[in-house]
Amino acid sequence: YQEKITQGAGLMVLLMGLIVVFLILAALYESWSLPFAVLLAVPFALFGALCGTFLRGLQNDIYFQVALVTLIGLSAKNAILIVEFAVSLKKQGLSYFDAALKAARLRFRPIIMTSFAFILGVVPLAVSTGAGANSRHAIGTAVAFGMLGATIIAPLLVPLFFYIISGGLKPAKSLPNSLQTAEQNSEVLK
Repeated sequence: YQEKITQGAGLMVLLMGLIVVFLILAALYESWSLPFAVLLAVPFALFGALCGTFLRGLQNDIYFQVALVTLIGLSAKNAILIVEFAVSLKKQGLSYFDAALKAARLRFRPIIMTSFAFILGVVPLAVSTGAGANSRHAIGTAVAFGMLGATIIAPLLVPLFFYIISGGLKPAKSLPNSLQTAEQNSEVLK
């Protein structure tokens, strides 16, 4: 009965976690767009958690959902390391592209070190035995595979997200001027 009543609560908690992280990042960066560069790393962690849980034949239960909420913070932490460093490099005068690239290069080792230390720390949960082992399997597997997914994919794409979202890709000044230039070039060729 209790399971039926709280059936949709897991998704609601996940969404609330994302909203809280977004608002905190918006206050930190004093921007409404930069938090998206960080939050776009979360789906990689969720994908890794889903794959790991599926491969081990585990279920989507309350323990798995707790692991997903944990992964929001952990995957955002890795992206924050890159984005915050890129923002400070941009303030020092680098271009968006150079700031994103240099931030990814300089923060890669700390991200790898902390992520793999955490992954190795939860492996005993994923392979535990004894009383309550099923709950530890669900949490350990989801968090380990989720962090593995976020650690492998996110450091490669978060600099791209920062570059795109922060304004590195500017649209053409105006289409009519471009058309006028094209018309002038075609008249010169005649």
